[in-house]
Amino acid sequence: MTIICSVFIATSLDGFIARANGALDWLPGSDSTHSDEDYGFHDFFDSVDTLVMGRNTYELALTFEDWPYDGKRVMVLGHQFPEEPKMLLNDALGTSLPPKQLLNYLESLGSEHVYVDGGKTIQSFLREGLIDDITITRIPVLIGEGISLFGAVPHDIVLQHVGTKGYKTGLVQSRYKVI
Repeated sequence: MTIICSVFIATSLDGFIARANGALDWLPGSDSTHSDEDYGFHDFFDSVDTLVMGRNTYELALTFEDWPYDGKRVMVLGHQFPEEPKMLLNDALGTSLPPKQLLNYLESLGSEHVYVDGGKTIQSFLREGLIDDITITRIPVLIGEGISLFGAVPHDIVLQHVGTKGYKTGLVQSRYKVI
C-alpha cells in the first residue's frame, strides 16, 4: 500500500484527547481566545487529501460554525454504517469497512496522504500497523480523566523520535515515525 497515514493531535499533559463527555474546552482557543500560532497544523492539513475519522469526531465537527474540511475527502467510520460508503452531511462518506479495506478503497480513489483522527479510529489503525507518523502536541493542563489517545495494543509499537519543538505558549509538540 502506498498511502501514508498520519496522526496530528493534541493531548492534555496526562494523555487525554477529550474529557470523558467528549468536550474539548481545555484546548487553547476553545474559550474564544485566539493565537496566531497554528503549531504547524495548516501545513500538515495542506499535505493531506483525505481524512478518516470516527463517528464521534465527525459529529463534533458538525457542531463547528464552519465545516473545517472543505476540499478534502472525508470518510467516517462507524458500526452503524454499511460497508458500502453512504453519503453523509458535507459530502462525507460513512462506512464500516475495516481499516485495511478502507485504505484499499481510498487508494483506488487516488488518495495518497490520509489524516487519521479520533481516539478509537487512531487506536484501530495503530493496532493494524497502518499509521506511518504521529505528531502529538501536549497542552500544559491536567484534566484528570477523559478519552485516552492510546488504548490497549496487541504488542509494543516502536516509535522513532523525529523532533520536538517547544512554543512560547507552553505547548510541546513531538513528531514520531512508526517503525
